[in-house]
Amino acid sequence: MKIIVVGDAGLDVLVRHEGEIVQGDDTPAQVRIAGGGSGANTALWLAACGVEPVLVTRVGDDTGGRLVRADLEAAGVRCLFTVDGRAATFSPVVLVDGAGERTILGERGACARLTPGDVEAAFEAAVAEGASHLHLSGYVLLDPRSRDAGLAALAAAREAGLTTSVDPQSEALLAGSGTFLDDVRGAGLLLPNTGELRALTGSPEPASAVGLLDTVGAVAVTAGRDGASWVDADGIITVPAAPAACRDSTGAGDAFNAGVLAALVRGKSIMDTLAAGIASATKAIGRIGAQP
Repeated sequence: MKIIVVGDAGLDVLVRHEGEIVQGDDTPAQVRIAGGGSGANTALWLAACGVEPVLVTRVGDDTGGRLVRADLEAAGVRCLFTVDGRAATFSPVVLVDGAGERTILGERGACARLTPGDVEAAFEAAVAEGASHLHLSGYVLLDPRSRDAGLAALAAAREAGLTTSVDPQSEALLAGSGTFLDDVRGAGLLLPNTGELRALTGSPEPASAVGLLDTVGAVAVTAGRDGASWVDADGIITVPAAPAACRDSTGAGDAFNAGVLAALVRGKSIMDTLAAGIASATKAIGRIGAQP
C-alpha cells in the first residue's frame, strides 16, 4: 500500500522552555535539531504504521536538504524531491512551553517554491509504482507561492483515480484565505482540528462539519483530550482519547492523519480508523519532536 504525501520537509530547531520567555535577556531551554515539516512528519508516521509513503516536496541544495533526505530514506520513505538551488531547506524554530503547547516561527523556504511541474512528474512515478491515495498538507494550498502545486496534486489524483485527503493545518492562515474550500472541493476527507474547524464553519463543534459535506466527502475532527469525531452523510461517530501526558504537541495532528489513513487503506471501520489515529497522536505527544 502506497500513499503519496505532498507537503513540507525540513529541519526543526526545537526549543523547550519551562517558564516565560524573558525578552531581551536569557531564558534557560532545552534545544535540539530534528526532522520536521508536516509532509515529512506524516510520511514517517505512515511508515511507522506499516504503509509505504511517497513524499513529494522541495528542499534546498544544502546540508539541511541532504540530511532530511537521508533520514527519511533510512526510515523507508520514498523521496521524490526537487532540489532548489535558490532557496534554503525549510528550518522553522519550534517553541514548546512547559505544558507541551508549541509555537512555530519560520519561513517555508524551498517548500514554498513547489511547482505544478514538480508534482506532476512525481505523480507519474508514484502512480506507476502503485500509489492509491493522496494526502495533501494545507500549507501548500494556503501559501500563494505553492498553491498552484497543491491544486495540481489534487487534479492529478482525480485524473489517476486516487482517493484524497487534506489537512487544513493552520487556523490563522485559514482565517485569511478566501479560496481554501473551493480549492479542496471534491476531496474525500478533510482532517481539521477544532480550531481549524472553527475557521471553516464558525464553530469548533464536530456537528458544524455537516456544513462541509457539500464540499468534501467526510470530515475527521481532532479535539485533543476529547478525542476525535468522524462526520459524513451517515452521521457523527466520536471516539474518546485515553488520558495521556503531553510532552510536546508538535506533529500530533500529522501522526493522527497517518493513523487514520493507514487504517482507511486497510478497509478498517470508522471506529477503528479513529482509534488508530488517536493511538498514533498519543504516541506523538508523549515524546519531544514531531516524528516517530
